Amino acid sequence: MKKGFETNITKLRRKVFVEVARVAFESEKINNDIEAIPFKITPTEKPQYRESIYRERAIASERVRLAMGMSLNPQDRPAHITSGLSYSNISDNYYEPPLMQVIPSACDKCEDNAYRVTDQCRSCVSRYCVKVCPRGAVSIDEKTGKSRIDDSKCIKCGKCKESCPYEAIVRIARPCARACGVKAITSDSLGRAQIDTDKCVGCGQCMVHCPFGAIADKSQIYQMIRAIRNGDEVVAAVAPAIIGQFGEGVSLWMLKAAMKEVGFKEVFEVALGADVGAATEAHHYASEVATGELPFLLTSCCPSWSMLAKTQFPEMIGKVSNALTPMVATARSIKQKRPNARVVFIGPCAAKKLEAMRKTVRSDVDFVITFEELAAIFEAKGIDFESYEKSEPIHDATGAGRGYACAGGVASAIEACVRKYYPDVEVKIEHAEGLADCKKILMLAKAGKMNGCLIEGMACPGGCVGGAGVNIPAEKGAAEVKKFVKDSSVQLPEKDLYKIELP
Repeated sequence: MKKGFETNITKLRRKVFVEVARVAFESEKINNDIEAIPFKITPTEKPQYRESIYRERAIASERVRLAMGMSLNPQDRPAHITSGLSYSNISDNYYEPPLMQVIPSACDKCEDNAYRVTDQCRSCVSRYCVKVCPRGAVSIDEKTGKSRIDDSKCIKCGKCKESCPYEAIVRIARPCARACGVKAITSDSLGRAQIDTDKCVGCGQCMVHCPFGAIADKSQIYQMIRAIRNGDEVVAAVAPAIIGQFGEGVSLWMLKAAMKEVGFKEVFEVALGADVGAATEAHHYASEVATGELPFLLTSCCPSWSMLAKTQFPEMIGKVSNALTPMVATARSIKQKRPNARVVFIGPCAAKKLEAMRKTVRSDVDFVITFEELAAIFEAKGIDFESYEKSEPIHDATGAGRGYACAGGVASAIEACVRKYYPDVEVKIEHAEGLADCKKILMLAKAGKMNGCLIEGMACPGGCVGGAGVNIPAEKGAAEVKKFVKDSSVQLPEKDLYKIELP
């Protein structure tokens, strides 16, 4: 499954977010209207996707709780959706881990890590699969003449699968587990998926790839809208991956106008903070890596990548750039100018929700929502971009900062800055996308194979445009961003931008 394609799962998520947004904007009877949402999503007594309407509504109820920023209800006792709402119904409520949660009633208990013989087996004479199995787990059924696998003997080595000339043997893997590059998906005692929070880095790829929609993340959409409704000075900081996310021809200028129409007081580009980061990391590379003070430098903008490096490779902590992430740098620049502002980061990334939860970031970023959640806000407020004509100029950043949205874009921006501002420095670039490849490149760095390199890591395949909160496929998002970068009137930030004081 790929993120950005409309499926029944994305439609259900959108319905939940739209209804929660409507309640946040309009309701005077919060509890009653929240409790009614599952019935709005499943208005008839005939189930659409499950064996019963009761199960569908139970799952919808849990989705609503997560969309309200609350944890799932305990599974050993029934409870109202709004249990604990008083705690969630405050505009300064931060995410509480775990961010990603498995909805037990939605999990289909997918079989995991097993080998199965399909009906493509031709009962061939060679019996390769039997010969290569080191434990005698593969035999021939006397009645059918086809291969069969004894699970009690199988050690999951995959040799039978590799040997079959007809590809008649397949490996069954849980989609969420297959998508997790840090192997954080395990099984509970009932065979349902569960997330190892000690390993999880919050990228959200498990959520994206679950075909039953059994994994979902918490949201601050409700708290953010209530802050708008309360009259707070809510200011949006939009990630550069936003280009193309709301339809062809929908420009950043149009999006700014629409966001101000729904209640944001102002809108800024996070690419501004990326420009600061590019200048800063170019300076770090020239002054620390090129001089031999550091063996290599890891970029800092992707929180899942940074978390992977710091938790699984603790010796890498000093090699991760200390440059502020684009989100934090932009938020601090906003609060310098507007001290009463409540900053909302709007982007493609689920892990940014965890980054904003850190004590060092809480005073800078008040809310984090995704493009998926912003689309629901627009729908709740009746904004249709097919007929929308308003626009408002925005010129905060350069092409370099805007290019951060694509895999390789961070490294390219830093490399361009090094080549222009430190022409005598030879720069070596490496980048990885997807957590599995990120882990591989960190292992190479640990082994001394990446010395002298600037290493960019992106947790999501394709980079930020492939994040868990996007509305369009990564390939399409990347094409839109690259065009936006090319059309930028200024391509590189100023050399001394890294000196800007953002306490």
